[in-house]
Amino acid sequence: MAAKSKENRILVTLACVECRERNYITEKNKRNDPDRMEFRKYCPRCREHRLHRETK
Repeated sequence: MAAKSKENRILVTLACVECRERNYITEKNKRNDPDRMEFRKYCPRCREHRLHRETK
């Protein structure tokens, strides 16, 4: 019997801290990362790399 895949993975949206635009969608494992994720990613509105945080 095969194991269930992606049972703990959820889709999360990442928003720029400065302009609050929601630019990226990614997956995360709720068991391994229970806190909100943060990445430095490119914001097309600000035209530079900014901190992006997980939103609800």
